[in-house]
Amino acid sequence: MVIYFLTFLLAFLITYFVTPIIKKIAVKINAVDLPGDRKIHAFPIPRLGGVAIWAGFIIAISCAYFLAGFFGINLNPKVGLGITLGGTLLVLAGIWDDIRPLRPLTKLFWQIAAAILLIGFGLEISFVSNPFNGILAIGFLAIPLTLFWVVGLTNAINLIDGLDGLAAGVTAISAFSLFFVAVRTHQLSAAILMLALAGTALGFIRYNFFPAKIFLGDSGSMFLGFVLAVASIVGVFKTTLVVALFVPILVLGVPIFDTLFAIVRRLQAGKNPFEADNKHIHHMLLRAGFNQREAVFAIYIVCFILSLAALVMAL
Repeated sequence: MVIYFLTFLLAFLITYFVTPIIKKIAVKINAVDLPGDRKIHAFPIPRLGGVAIWAGFIIAISCAYFLAGFFGINLNPKVGLGITLGGTLLVLAGIWDDIRPLRPLTKLFWQIAAAILLIGFGLEISFVSNPFNGILAIGFLAIPLTLFWVVGLTNAINLIDGLDGLAAGVTAISAFSLFFVAVRTHQLSAAILMLALAGTALGFIRYNFFPAKIFLGDSGSMFLGFVLAVASIVGVFKTTLVVALFVPILVLGVPIFDTLFAIVRRLQAGKNPFEADNKHIHHMLLRAGFNQREAVFAIYIVCFILSLAALVMAL
């Protein structure tokens, strides 16, 4: 459909042309990522890439909602408003963190706040379709399950953002995969969200792939994870039971596994589960002898294979 193409193109172009402007602003306000023990880069790199991602996404879906009426498409306004307000809250918290780092628990607070704001607009995992009995209600578990999914996936993309182009590329692959699932199950709002997200990720990766000229920063990685979580709630969890249970886990398998493994690893070592370390999947690939490009492409390939498996399952 034309609206899909326009949404993707607008998100891509805005992010592509806004990113260099944000890069200059980041340098002027000293929002830069300095080299360190856990850092792979050797020179200071500007952050705040999430602002360009946010601008491309918000403008693209705003135009999509405006054009939907001309194409006779009924989009749920609560979806657009909830994701805009919740995502903006996370971007603002991420901007602060990119300039003056926040404590992990403080970031967790804002992630929970964004998820609660989302739930306030009625966006929650309240049921999935049951192929045998119609609808499987989740009941009192709806709110905690939604919080767990949104906050967990927000952190998953945040944690995997350790190599140039990794988080943006994984997000683009996941977004395209979830777009096809949403189209297949006639979830148009989710399909538009996913194309806007894929467009912003691809527009940004031009400047973020090795050697990166700008980083996503927490403003970007948290926003990407948040949008992926919301779109999967809208477009996947309310479909057939098999799709709802397995497709999002497969599509987002790499960041989900990396996050769960990190939490278990840190708890076993008696450390704070939110304490950063250098034992993520991308770190292990580098220690195994991969260079940055090879490690990123290896993870891309795994994400692509898992996404193909998910798409086959969703047919």
